Amino acid sequence: MKNYSEDAERQYHIQVSKGEVGRYVILPGDPKRCVKIAQYLENPVLIADNREYVTYTGMLDGEKVSVTSTGIGGPSAAIAMEELYHCGADTFVRIGTCGGMQPQVKSGDIVIATGAIRMEGTSREFAPIEFPAVPDLEVTNALLQAAKKKGLSFHTGVVQSKDSFYGQHEPETKPVGYELMQKWEAWKRLGCLASEMESAALFTVASYLHVRAGACFLVIANQEREKLGMENPVVHDTDLAIQTAVEAIREMIQKDREGGEKNAF
Repeated sequence: MKNYSEDAERQYHIQVSKGEVGRYVILPGDPKRCVKIAQYLENPVLIADNREYVTYTGMLDGEKVSVTSTGIGGPSAAIAMEELYHCGADTFVRIGTCGGMQPQVKSGDIVIATGAIRMEGTSREFAPIEFPAVPDLEVTNALLQAAKKKGLSFHTGVVQSKDSFYGQHEPETKPVGYELMQKWEAWKRLGCLASEMESAALFTVASYLHVRAGACFLVIANQEREKLGMENPVVHDTDLAIQTAVEAIREMIQKDREGGEKNAF
């Protein structure tokens, strides 16, 4: 396709070129989190800052690792993954925040996604709705081991990806509130752990690109616990989710070295 960037060497949206990012990339949503995450890398360098996309690259255990923000939602997250892929990245770990849906999922817990409900629009432009949005097993296992190693309170399971934040929190005010509330109850009955906005798109795009992707989230709060009169503080510190992602990448770096070049997906 035509490159619309003023600099033909750089990707249009993220403004990064080949060689400036590592094969391993951490994907937060908020650009302001990039600086915090980059501090876990050795000698991090700001590569680009354009729109919602901020990219840092540094070293971790002798390997080049990058951090790129994706903004909010599937469309911008999918753009980031595709453009990073064109720059050489092949392993992605999404970190972010979510809202718990099951009573046992508490504020401050970590959720590691094993699948995502495709209640958003981006993934439908990559795969028929029958195709599942699932993360890579190696990435997911690395996140699981990282959470165990750090002794965190965590959960593994399906998350819901949606496009409308207020469709979740104020569904009764929306013209299609009847559908939103009906499906929310279905997801709860099916054991869905949490709601967020990017995983379904990222997992589906990763399947299309044949790259590895996984996701872990900080639970900010849980509206279902609130409804039940249970303790439900609001937690904003994403550091434990960041540590989980960084430790998972360390695990993958080691395993990738032991196994040599990974096989084609």
